[in-house]
Amino acid sequence: MRIIFMGTPDFAVPTLEALVSAGHDVVAAYSQPPRPGGRRGRETVASPVQQRAEALGIAVRHPVSLKGAEEQAAFAALDADVAVVAAYGLILPKPVLAAPRFGCLNVHGSLLPRWRGAAPVQRAILAGDAETGVGIMQMEAGLDTGPVRMEGRVAVDRKTAGELTAELAALGARLMVEVLGDPDAHPPVAQPEAGVTYASKIDKAEARIDFTRSAVEVERLVRAMHPAPGAWFEIAGERVKVLSADVLPFSFPGGEGTTVDDALTIACADGAIRPTLVQRAGRGVTSTAELLRGFPVRSGTQL
Repeated sequence: MRIIFMGTPDFAVPTLEALVSAGHDVVAAYSQPPRPGGRRGRETVASPVQQRAEALGIAVRHPVSLKGAEEQAAFAALDADVAVVAAYGLILPKPVLAAPRFGCLNVHGSLLPRWRGAAPVQRAILAGDAETGVGIMQMEAGLDTGPVRMEGRVAVDRKTAGELTAELAALGARLMVEVLGDPDAHPPVAQPEAGVTYASKIDKAEARIDFTRSAVEVERLVRAMHPAPGAWFEIAGERVKVLSADVLPFSFPGGEGTTVDDALTIACADGAIRPTLVQRAGRGVTSTAELLRGFPVRSGTQL
């Protein structure tokens, strides 16, 4: 097929690569514009999709909006059979959705209609979902409301958002190639009306650990915020990120946010957590044992 690809982060790259490997003609890639980055933000950095597309010899476009008639005409002029979308970052107006012969297909990282929206992977972890998945959705004007052509499921287990995102990205790439290989074998099926939930964008303020929640919820937060923005708490005014943690069943009523031993076991509303990988501000990742050798935190410390 003659394809327009639209994506921005690492999640989208496996789908782009799979389309090229399957022999499709990717006539252009749309991605978010380069952002400030590099050393102290002095340089602009292209998105992962732009970098990979250029390496594959694919022309890249990064309009700041697709609402204008000129951009919509340029999109239509590509004469695509289908647009494949994966975490692009812009809303597609109706003229864009209608321009390709077979419309626009989206790789969405959840089992729709659960977790429509911007952060389905993180929200699935935070909610304690036992499984999640990825769907190939025929896009329409509503927010992730379109019919689904194919989906795959994976167990959440104790995966971080980064691990789960990578797994879903690889699965979504395989499913997209399968759907495009025989669209008639994968007709669009309307989403159920029941069970709709919305995965709102992660706010950085959510990454601060609230020890008045249960230890199970705190551990989910740690996984949902890894690798970014990173769950954290403060010790004596210094921010410490937690990259992984174990849940301990012991309860310490009234001690929420207090260390209960010299090994950085922290009481929660129900149970306790013990961080296993941590990172002080401006420093590298270490085990908790390594942290405590140079930065002891005594039992009874209020975090």
